[in-house]
Amino acid sequence: MKTVAIIQARMGSSRLPGKVLADIGGAPMLARVIERAQAAATISTVVVAATTAASDDALVPIARAAGAQVYRGSTDDVLARYLGAARAQQAQVVVRLTADCPLLDPAVIDAVVEGLLTSPGCDYASNTHTRTFPRGLDVEAMTMATLERLAVVASAPAHREHVTAYVLDNSAEFAIVQLCADGDHSALRWTVDTELDLALVRRLYADAGVHARLPYQALVAWLDRHPSLAALNADVPQRSWRHAAAEERHHHG
Repeated sequence: MKTVAIIQARMGSSRLPGKVLADIGGAPMLARVIERAQAAATISTVVVAATTAASDDALVPIARAAGAQVYRGSTDDVLARYLGAARAQQAQVVVRLTADCPLLDPAVIDAVVEGLLTSPGCDYASNTHTRTFPRGLDVEAMTMATLERLAVVASAPAHREHVTAYVLDNSAEFAIVQLCADGDHSALRWTVDTELDLALVRRLYADAGVHARLPYQALVAWLDRHPSLAALNADVPQRSWRHAAAEERHHHG
């Protein structure tokens, strides 16, 4: 099975513009995400799906230098951007990742993909419907048939902008596998939306011996021993895709 990891990335961000190129341990955040996707055994190809906006020109050399393919498409219709990227690579399985998660665990990517592939008839697998993993380890995997189907049935603007939102809103229509962690670590926030999030991730890269294959459980244990660091971004509100959509609409007027 050709399994293609597609990382959606853009320079525009309502809360932290340009964050995907922020330096983390000597490399841009986008490069950190790419290296983690590449470290997953189930992934055949990594593609950065950027927009056609001129501001995203800066992402292309970074992605290519890190060994990723690049596809550029619609700013608002992210679902169409994913479909174009997947078709260009002749994907059989599509893994959705985002460029603001520089602590992604390759083993978690593999577990979600294997959940999809080893469950007969499965359309979609994720670790996001029931939150148990730290925020920032989000992985979604779907068959190409599911992505093609979404492109047809998802017509609401929010469902086009947030690629798998239709699945969340219409879960009875899909055969879904959900991966849960050994414990509930959902209060930990390792995604980068704010300056506080970025400060935490930079500290972890500097102080916690972070590398691409470090199991996320080792970071959980490290933060247990350094609670003041874990508290650094604990008050940043967690957002659902609905909150994110509302905030983006307000930002763009």
